[in-house]
Amino acid sequence: MSRTIIDVHAIHTVPPSNLNRDDTGSPKNAVYGGVNRARVSSQAWKRAIRLEFHKDLDTSDLGRRTKQVVDGLAKRIIDLDSTLETESVELAVAAFKDAGIKIEAKKNTKDDGSTTVSHESGYLLFLSNNQYDKLARAVVTAAQAEEKPDKKQLKTIINSDHSVDIALFGRMVADMSDINVDASCQVAHAISVHAVSNEFDYYTAVDDAKKDAAESGAGMIGTVEFNSSTLYRYATVDVDRLHVNLGSEAATVRAVKTFVKAFITSMPSGKQNTFANRTLPDAVVVSVRDTQPVNYAAAFEVAIEAEDKASRISAAAEALRRYATDLVDTYDDLAPLQTWVMHVGDTTSAVAQLGESVTHSRLLSAVEAAVTERVAES
Repeated sequence: MSRTIIDVHAIHTVPPSNLNRDDTGSPKNAVYGGVNRARVSSQAWKRAIRLEFHKDLDTSDLGRRTKQVVDGLAKRIIDLDSTLETESVELAVAAFKDAGIKIEAKKNTKDDGSTTVSHESGYLLFLSNNQYDKLARAVVTAAQAEEKPDKKQLKTIINSDHSVDIALFGRMVADMSDINVDASCQVAHAISVHAVSNEFDYYTAVDDAKKDAAESGAGMIGTVEFNSSTLYRYATVDVDRLHVNLGSEAATVRAVKTFVKAFITSMPSGKQNTFANRTLPDAVVVSVRDTQPVNYAAAFEVAIEAEDKASRISAAAEALRRYATDLVDTYDDLAPLQTWVMHVGDTTSAVAQLGESVTHSRLLSAVEAAVTERVAES
């Protein structure tokens, strides 16, 4: 049986910005091809993609990754039966423990010296909204019957009816490997196609209340590090694994379409208010494969150097076209089944040779149709 894989490539230019900081506040970087590149971690962009999902997916298709699982379940228990409010937290804690989830009690000291107790999972736990709802119904039904919920049923609920974001990005629980979910999506760290040197913005903030000339001067001074770059971005979705995780053809098609859209339109929010750096990709290439995913990062192993007034974006588009074409010439049995290309103006027109040129809306419709057909055949 053939596989169905969706590869998404993007050339994405970002002006002065600090999308993804390291522990010192500097923009993340990486050495590739012997030179320093700007880098945006896959974790940062996956988070941005997940947040973008909220624009297009219903809450039933989404999950929550948090330690505050007890509060989330207790609220749902109260919503179903308000008479259980006083014992809702106790019921929620017991339910998670019965399902095998580690719950820790934490004492919190208030300013007045009094203490309260909160309950958290021992790790970030990714659960779908549907799983929370089903857990709440199981707990309430048992409580109303003055019984304890069935432990096996609780664990089954946690390990079924996954949301789109869990099905795509997976779930890992170290001490409960049997409820882990294998990710159907892989996202590469975005890297600049050229060498990058970080710069510093020295800024001052004026104290508006100080109007006396004798007291003029900055109320605050500081620096923020930034760079600007043309990034190569890549992600791939194993549609077959996604179908297994979701268990529904319709949900699988919806998930792939939403992911492709979110990959294109999302942007990590680091220092967004400082730089207003939100841009859209200059070019996007989406391919359907039945063999294996293929990352085109090697197209930029030799850092691009724009000469005179030549466009670095244009050079990146040409490098991507040349590498993708050469790759197919060599690995002819691994060629994509279908490829669609979206590019802005003539600057990135070189990539048009890789497939059918489409607009954003037509690209999403084409991906939806292709995945629908292949999932139905599988």
